[in-house]
Amino acid sequence: MGAALAWLGVPTIAQAQAAAPDLARIMGSRPEVEDASLSPDGTKLAYLAPVNGQGSVLMVVDLSREDRPQRAVFKADGEPNRMTSCNWTGNTRLLCSIIASVMVDNRATYATRMVAVDAIGGDAKVIDVRRGGGERLGLALYGGDVIDWNPSDEGHVLMVRDYVPETSIGTRLAQEKEGLGVDLVNTRTLAARTVEQPDLGAIEFISDGYGKVRIKGSRSVRDGYVMEGRRYFYRTPDSKAWVAMSVVDASREGFDPHAVDATANLAYGLKRLDGRMAAYSMALDGSGKETLVFAHPQVDVSGFIRVGRRNRVIGVRYVTDVAQVHYIDPDIAAMTKALSGAVPDLPLIRVVDTSEDERKMLIWAGSDTNPGAYFLFDRDARTLGNLLAVRSALDTIPLAKMEPVRYRARDGVEIPGYLTLPPGKASAAGLPAIVMPHGGPSARDEWRFDWLVQFFALRGYAVLQPNFRGSAGYGSDWFQRNGFQSWQTAVGDINDAGHWLVSNGADARRLAIFGWSYGGYAALQSNVMEPELFKAVVAVAPVTDLEKLKADRQGWSDFVQVSRYVGSGPHIKDGSPARNAEAFKAPVLMFHGDIDRNVDVGHARLMDSRLRSAGKSSELHIFEDRDHYLEDSVIRSKMLSTSAEFLEKTLALP
Repeated sequence: MGAALAWLGVPTIAQAQAAAPDLARIMGSRPEVEDASLSPDGTKLAYLAPVNGQGSVLMVVDLSREDRPQRAVFKADGEPNRMTSCNWTGNTRLLCSIIASVMVDNRATYATRMVAVDAIGGDAKVIDVRRGGGERLGLALYGGDVIDWNPSDEGHVLMVRDYVPETSIGTRLAQEKEGLGVDLVNTRTLAARTVEQPDLGAIEFISDGYGKVRIKGSRSVRDGYVMEGRRYFYRTPDSKAWVAMSVVDASREGFDPHAVDATANLAYGLKRLDGRMAAYSMALDGSGKETLVFAHPQVDVSGFIRVGRRNRVIGVRYVTDVAQVHYIDPDIAAMTKALSGAVPDLPLIRVVDTSEDERKMLIWAGSDTNPGAYFLFDRDARTLGNLLAVRSALDTIPLAKMEPVRYRARDGVEIPGYLTLPPGKASAAGLPAIVMPHGGPSARDEWRFDWLVQFFALRGYAVLQPNFRGSAGYGSDWFQRNGFQSWQTAVGDINDAGHWLVSNGADARRLAIFGWSYGGYAALQSNVMEPELFKAVVAVAPVTDLEKLKADRQGWSDFVQVSRYVGSGPHIKDGSPARNAEAFKAPVLMFHGDIDRNVDVGHARLMDSRLRSAGKSSELHIFEDRDHYLEDSVIRSKMLSTSAEFLEKTLALP
């Protein structure tokens, strides 16, 4: 792959690092393949490869030829436009999603667009928002999403689009409609026909994979703010009338539709059962009959597995210690079992895309010690061909194994997590150690390759990732009120991960904590709860003041939802690290992008200011024109090397 890319004049990350293959640069590099898709006829592969900064190039590989030639057909430089995915609208054209971090009224947010481009390069066109001949009254930030890739005409897609009203003087050409609607869009000519009229309250439309919209979701809007709770409606096959389907409240009670099976005339969705999310189907014939598809007694169902251009549902995903799939398609179940035997060292297997007839399949397989690779499986020829490695620069580096563990919290509850030890180590005895809480907090860690974990494990640290109470995936009781309102439980579990490491021999004098987003908040708040426990704190894009977290959304449509999520009461002060800076004893290192839509950079600045005013040790690095995720290889590498130096100095490592 590298040689072909070099010939095209597009340097790969691996090539750029070849002269100086230090660990921070290798682990901090973006993956060599960031997204991949298969053409409808199965003869071409499209994938995104990183270039400088946040940039990406769209590559197209000819799979019909033995030498598999490839070409760069489109590039986004990442300043600010970034490509996140590209999919085929037919055999000769692709549609790519573009996102940009932008400032609106001095506040960070995202703008998105879709760009169509030929598979041989050229004829690139931006699919803009719906407009007439007037001037826009509102901000056109949302560029739309594809809900159906397979309408009857080649190169056409069904798109959810934002209709932004306009004003004009002396003309009737202004676009007066407002809200989300659905258009049939010709990706070559950009001609569009309205399929579903815009609805100001609409938040979602679901197609049946054959070009017909069958489900609509809506929310109430009051004074410009979106209220909590969603209402869903559906259509029977022979009617345009909307029929009431379900109501999903803020706690996710109620049938939440995800997909439609046109052949069986039913919808698949999630619904709570005994406090955990379970997979159900609902008949779309007017009866509203619900049938349980799958439920797990310990964990939530996290979603549905879909394949092909029609997004056909083939299974249900859930995560115990390792990601699992309950297949409802016996043929796919048998196929994946056979594939597991073909790549026994890569137990995580996912069908990424298929040809239109589903006879050729793009497969990804990976593990905790392998970032993965893409394969082409020909179901008729029964062959599995290796296509692309996700991180070839790691091929010669022995990586650390991630093991599921359990430890007891201070109230006796058993907390699941993952322990990663340096290669060759059988225990944490005598090692410096890092507790690494995940972000979210409505998230969880899983067994898989993790570049952050691997970086520190390869530098000699034992790394523990706790799925503390407040994590998603374990049911409503485990989630509690969420990791902010129930911060004492969540951060208590995280701190107890540190105590567990020490009880298992890790060096208490060299115990640190590293977190990103909510994990950064928890890393800081851990020092408020137990100032003596962790000897060094690293926080990336952290929340530091809960009242500010709510205030940051003032004037945006989700203000009411965020305010209710964070809540009010004593936890606002007690649970805000920036309001308790005097409690800190450990030195703090922070990183933040200055156009972060998720967590405003003001949180890190406030924390740094409060710590310094309290006479504490604080170091803050702000990255210009970068968002919450810091998707820039140079910046991520700098973050890793700076963190390593900080920990080695603070923990007095030899």
